[in-house]
Amino acid sequence: MTGASAVEEALNRLEKTEEEIRAWVRVDAEGARAAAERTAGGPLKGMPFGVKDIIDVAGLPTECGSALRRGRVAAADAWLVDRLRGAGAVPLGKTVTTEFAYFQPGPTRNPHNVHHTPGGSSSGSAAAVAAGVVPLALGSQTAGSLTRPASYCGVAGYVAPVGAWPTTGITGLSPTLDAPGLLAPDVAALARAVAAVDGTEAETPPFIRVLLWPGTGLVGTDRAMLDALERTGRALVAAGAAIGDLGDSGLTGRLAQAHATVMAYEAARALADEAERPEYLSDPLRELLCRGRNIATREHAAALEVRHVVRARMLRLLENTDAVLGPAAPGPAPHGLAATGDPVLSRPWQLLGLPVVTVPGHRDAHGMPLGLQLVGHPDRVGRLLGVARHTEGLVRRITEGAP
Repeated sequence: MTGASAVEEALNRLEKTEEEIRAWVRVDAEGARAAAERTAGGPLKGMPFGVKDIIDVAGLPTECGSALRRGRVAAADAWLVDRLRGAGAVPLGKTVTTEFAYFQPGPTRNPHNVHHTPGGSSSGSAAAVAAGVVPLALGSQTAGSLTRPASYCGVAGYVAPVGAWPTTGITGLSPTLDAPGLLAPDVAALARAVAAVDGTEAETPPFIRVLLWPGTGLVGTDRAMLDALERTGRALVAAGAAIGDLGDSGLTGRLAQAHATVMAYEAARALADEAERPEYLSDPLRELLCRGRNIATREHAAALEVRHVVRARMLRLLENTDAVLGPAAPGPAPHGLAATGDPVLSRPWQLLGLPVVTVPGHRDAHGMPLGLQLVGHPDRVGRLLGVARHTEGLVRRITEGAP
């Protein structure tokens, strides 16, 4: 398929789905057509992709889901957009984000059931991939902003290690926590895109070592999600992997609390100008910024010290383990569109700045997606992607009823 035909196919699919799914803020059809025609080559030649509307695309507004940014046109591409263009991919337009990538939802609906949230804040990107409009979309994560919508929408997601991919051209909330990422239909497509961005190739180790983490110390995880985790763990053992338990002893709860402190403190400073116009902000964002202003600098420093100490411990553990496997969200996408779900199962790992891959494939009894997350070492992203690809194959066998 040529780049021009791939763009036309995406536009046709978008026309058929957008009225119901509402994943897009702005579609740059003519710009995408022109870019596809002049693309010379590259590993992603002609591939259309969606861009979360906190990420700059030259010549298009970056509005961040807020009236405060309406009509603010980007002068240059974000680093990640530039890298994908260099690989031959073509931005199709901007996808819906929650307000400033926090909790206030936009209009997007879950393609698997439009009465359920797609998650957030990378709502439109996850839904656009799940609806089959684009084979790739850009997101970001500060708490659970990519992992959770990937899980809810049944697609694969990759969150880069904090600091590994520049956030140039991305409107962020927290320098300590913000990380760009990608969404794709499956892990193989995800790995191909990661390789195009930074040259990292997926590699499956000959002997896989995984630690299971059910997340039950943080939240009441849905029984269907726990069943999916247990069945996947058994499949990994049957395929020759070594499986252990991560354990917890309240550690991830401490990390989640420290994450919330860091996020609120840094968001209050990142959006200080916006906070001066509270009438344009949602209640959840006003509350976050107010809480952040009331956090003392010493509290922020103490939370960063928790991050420093536990990260060193976790990196030592991941020297001898390929990944931690756990639920990507507490359960399937909740019913209703007034909220985007709970990010708590991502908070510990995002505080530690670790790479995460969301593996799709499981469903609950109502057919709603259930994603698992694999957390790895920041210096072994290729191995993490390889383990995720292997795990996704096992999940496919489980869900298809293969022996």
